[in-house]
Amino acid sequence: MAEPGSALQAMLSAELPQGFLSGWNFAGALLIALAATGSYSLEDNRPSAGKILAASMLATALVLWTPFWTQNPGVVAFQFVITVPAIWAAFYAQRWLLYHHIEPLWLKRNSADRRILLVGRAEEIEQVLNRPARFGMAAPAVRGEVLTLAAEGPGRCPLDGIAEVIHRSEADTVLVCGPLTHEQFLKLADASVAAGCELIAFSRSMTVAGITPQVIWHDGHPLIRFTAPALKWRQHFMKRALDLVAAGVGLILLAPVFALIAVLIKLDSPGPVFFGQERVGLGGRPFRMYKFRTMRNGADAEKSRVAHLNRTGDVRLFKIPDDPRITRLGRVLRRWSLDELPQLWNVFRGEMSLVGPRPFFAEDLGAYEEHHFRRLGAKPGMTGIWQIQGRSEVTDFETVVRMDREYIERWSMLMDLKILLLTVPAVLKRSGAY
Repeated sequence: MAEPGSALQAMLSAELPQGFLSGWNFAGALLIALAATGSYSLEDNRPSAGKILAASMLATALVLWTPFWTQNPGVVAFQFVITVPAIWAAFYAQRWLLYHHIEPLWLKRNSADRRILLVGRAEEIEQVLNRPARFGMAAPAVRGEVLTLAAEGPGRCPLDGIAEVIHRSEADTVLVCGPLTHEQFLKLADASVAAGCELIAFSRSMTVAGITPQVIWHDGHPLIRFTAPALKWRQHFMKRALDLVAAGVGLILLAPVFALIAVLIKLDSPGPVFFGQERVGLGGRPFRMYKFRTMRNGADAEKSRVAHLNRTGDVRLFKIPDDPRITRLGRVLRRWSLDELPQLWNVFRGEMSLVGPRPFFAEDLGAYEEHHFRRLGAKPGMTGIWQIQGRSEVTDFETVVRMDREYIERWSMLMDLKILLLTVPAVLKRSGAY
């Protein structure tokens, strides 16, 4: 009788033959995946566990893409499920060791002899001292604290005496922890240069009215670029890869469901099976979104006649709980969100995404305020934060915009996967669906 360990080894050897992930092929795929997930950005954004997981999934999928179509799909799927966690665990352990053990030792060695003077308000200095060493120094040897306030008091010193403070503290580095006025910065710069100190301004990530500032270089000059929340190219690439595969597989697997619903719609009421409507997509570009028809034929032309039933009172959120235009079958399809399935075709075509902001009507743009347009920084989705937080129960347009902007600003592959998983119970609960 074979031992359990031997049987497991034999099974894994059969399903995971030696060399099924060629070293050079997988190394190249992993580099591409890490770059696509933002692990090699110019900013000091350390890849999170989610980014590393996304990179592991993308790299493995790239290598197994051809075998999936030429070999047994079940075997290839098993290889994918086994390989991704192993690659993620190994890579995450390597990054954890690097950032939590090797880098601090290197920073400590290179910064042990530095004498750093922190300049800023008390709360700003405290934030820097309590923040992980992300500014090129570890455990700074602080020699004093200088507040930008002119008020005298214990532990405080006005910037008029900054030269004396630098001399007394014997600092070789001056670290600015917060914003200074133009006059204050000139005074600090003159004193630092005169004392032979390196002057560093601590860059804090911040958002001003939903606009994110970024430092860029143009013709050798540092500039500040202010950008609205929007997904970057690598994020669009990752989302598009997931959308293309998921929508393609979904259209194939759900083909019998599509056929059954089409027959039922024809038997329930006269008119076409599908209903197309102009919506607004990425960057405000219009596209035609498809659904299964859930209203009587020509119901869209009756919108103005039933506008008084709109429970939100906002034309940008048109919601009627008991819409008289809906057919008997249409109510069932809406309750279970089955009417949304044809949007998989929009996802496959690249007009929509599986997860994203709510798709709105083109005619509503005229009623948009300036900050509303920032929600157009991503493709509209079949589901999103709005779907798992109330669906039609959300009746405030500003709340919807806030959800959309929150999604765009905080996007990650893990967030998309989490929303997709939470959509299932939201649909089964059927709360706010009408």
